[in-house]
Amino acid sequence: MRDILVGVSGASGMPLAACLLRCLAAMPAVRVHCVVSHGAHAVLRAECGSGPELLTAHASHCYDADNLGAGPSSGSWWRRGATPAAMILVPCSMGTLGAIASGATRNLVHRSADVALKERLPLVLVTRESPLSAIHLRNMLTLSEAGAVIMPLSPGFYLNPQTLDDMLLYMCGRIFDQVGLPHTLGRWLG
Repeated sequence: MRDILVGVSGASGMPLAACLLRCLAAMPAVRVHCVVSHGAHAVLRAECGSGPELLTAHASHCYDADNLGAGPSSGSWWRRGATPAAMILVPCSMGTLGAIASGATRNLVHRSADVALKERLPLVLVTRESPLSAIHLRNMLTLSEAGAVIMPLSPGFYLNPQTLDDMLLYMCGRIFDQVGLPHTLGRWLG
């Protein structure tokens, strides 16, 4: 059983977070953990008409964003299974990205990402911002050099998506590739 921690920050992109959590929950070899930042609550309501329960319903373990003593804030939590855990931060706001890049951990989302980096474990940051400032780009470079995968929320159109779900599932497949999770979601075959 592999532990996957999904962090959700207050950026646009909540439909992808919901789709990702649904897909992860359907994987029998994955135990889904979730932490939703306070900033994500308002964005969830605006984009999905729901509160955090839309996301947390698909997780076997949910953590309060203010609980810096929760399991994912410790390096030993990440290595307790046969396969080390991974973290996916979707969507990742530029404020959260900046906090992680500077090591300023103000909540469990930040701290968990910081621990994933120090433990050299998979960390995927699904960013959703445009245009990007020089500060955003420097923070992304800092995190990439530290081992994180920076993955802008940019769906592939070469698969000819017909619906929003098609685009979301494509992104989920790309994210799963980055953390080494097998899947049958669409992929470009060349």
